[in-house]
Amino acid sequence: MQSSGKASYQETLVPPVLESVKTKDSAKKWETKEEIECADSKESTGSQEPLSPAARLFHAPQFNCTILTAIGCKTSINPGVIKMGLEQTLMKHPRFSKKLVNSLSVLLSSNIDLCFGFFFLSFQCENKVIDDNKCGSKLKWESTTVNVEDHIIEPNLDPYMDSPDQFVEDYISKLSSIPLDLSKPLWEMHILNVKTLDAEAIAVFRIHHSLGDGASLISLLLACTRQTSDPDALPSIPAQQRAGSHFSGGFWWLFFAMWTVLRLIWNTSVDLVLFVATMMYLEDTKTPLKGAYGVELKPKRFVHRTVSLDDIKLVKNAMNMTINDAIMGVTQAGLSRYLNRKYGDQSEIEGAENGRKNNIPKSIRLRASVLVNVRPTPGIQTLADLMANESNNPRWGWGNRIGYIVLPFTIGLQDDPLEYIRKAKAMIDRKKLSLEATCTFHGAMLVIKLFGAKVCVCVCVYYITLEFFFSRDYQASAAMARRVVSNTTLAFSNVVGPVEEISFYGHPVAYIAPSVYGSPHALTIHFQSYGSKMTIVLAVDPDVIPDPHELCDDLEKSLEIIKDGAVMI
Repeated sequence: MQSSGKASYQETLVPPVLESVKTKDSAKKWETKEEIECADSKESTGSQEPLSPAARLFHAPQFNCTILTAIGCKTSINPGVIKMGLEQTLMKHPRFSKKLVNSLSVLLSSNIDLCFGFFFLSFQCENKVIDDNKCGSKLKWESTTVNVEDHIIEPNLDPYMDSPDQFVEDYISKLSSIPLDLSKPLWEMHILNVKTLDAEAIAVFRIHHSLGDGASLISLLLACTRQTSDPDALPSIPAQQRAGSHFSGGFWWLFFAMWTVLRLIWNTSVDLVLFVATMMYLEDTKTPLKGAYGVELKPKRFVHRTVSLDDIKLVKNAMNMTINDAIMGVTQAGLSRYLNRKYGDQSEIEGAENGRKNNIPKSIRLRASVLVNVRPTPGIQTLADLMANESNNPRWGWGNRIGYIVLPFTIGLQDDPLEYIRKAKAMIDRKKLSLEATCTFHGAMLVIKLFGAKVCVCVCVYYITLEFFFSRDYQASAAMARRVVSNTTLAFSNVVGPVEEISFYGHPVAYIAPSVYGSPHALTIHFQSYGSKMTIVLAVDPDVIPDPHELCDDLEKSLEIIKDGAVMI
């Protein structure tokens, strides 16, 4: 009887699940030039595959990042169904069936702390135990037999506990202090069958960032789901619309094209100068949102708040802008409200619309590090189609294809709440005419390639020299990335999700809440759309931001005020 049930499940759910993200065990066709050269090196042996440059970057002690995603379900989760589904889908993906090893037999097992292990490897490199090749290239992906039972954790919970929401929040926070087990593939799933305010059960994924970036992992996750209304249909993602030119041809079209190119060159040059300055010395103002040195090693607390996507679309349409412009403006307004309360008297709680005094210091510098997908694709669904036919564009498939941009925020109380939106749109429109993300992506790959076999030749002043003068390989690039990120205040991300309700192996999904930990920020803000909802996810250092729920309140209240202002237009 059990076998027939399994066959039925496979017939109904499994065959089409991974069609949109077909992969091969050998991922060479999808790799960058640097990865291909690394894979073609004489060190590539058998089932072992060198880590890509970006993957090595995410394993450096200064930048050891893990993606954490909570999926709320509308029904209790059946662990048996989930395990069967993962066996037929996720575990067939090469990155989820390989573990991390060291080709010099320095195996980092689960009994060795992650940071200590990589410190040991770094010590070997700097003392010339490893001399001929790149230190980072000694780390390999090695095929292994995967037992799904080792990756699914189902704690025995009391369904009638007093405070289930607080329990889930504490449980997820605890995960950020526990390293992933390096003796097996770097992912796991926790099943929490406990009812909260907005879900009947929660599935928590932990996936190391070296396995892929947000766009890759979201595409794979969505390929494992189906529309609730049509179990045979993949979820659909709204395509990003490209703005067209108002000029159809002639002299004015040529003039506009030349002016656009000149603006692109100028904006890119200015942004790169500011990027280098941020890496060297340009630091954000110390505020109640900015973490201190070493914040990346501290446990994080994860909270989320679901708001109406229709409200955001109302603002978008009224102001003739994009959803990204709208949520950026809402974020600026929410952070301003929060900081104004922190700098002011605690008795002044009401919003700026009541005429509260502006307590925020003038000329405050507050910037966000934003990860940008540099794949030449308009959306996640297109990425999935590209993976299905890898010959279309072999350089842009699975992996970490992300660049950094530094985005300045306008902080301060505004008399007109719509001014937050206008300033956000102006800032984003300028960043769209810049190649900062592409340049930082290729720049990081270049640093990894140049600073691998030889001692770094320092071209920066002593701030950078102190961190990676004798670093090699991924450590040099990680030190540079850490300098940029730690000199900004927060990380920001906006991920487009499916437009209809989806089911995860037959479990209807209530919300999707992705986040990340391990980066040198005390605050990370993710926006994740799903159906008619937008989930705001905060990852905070509780020692810096002890009241993340109040910050969620400020963001939600800011959206409400801005929406009311947009209705009056």
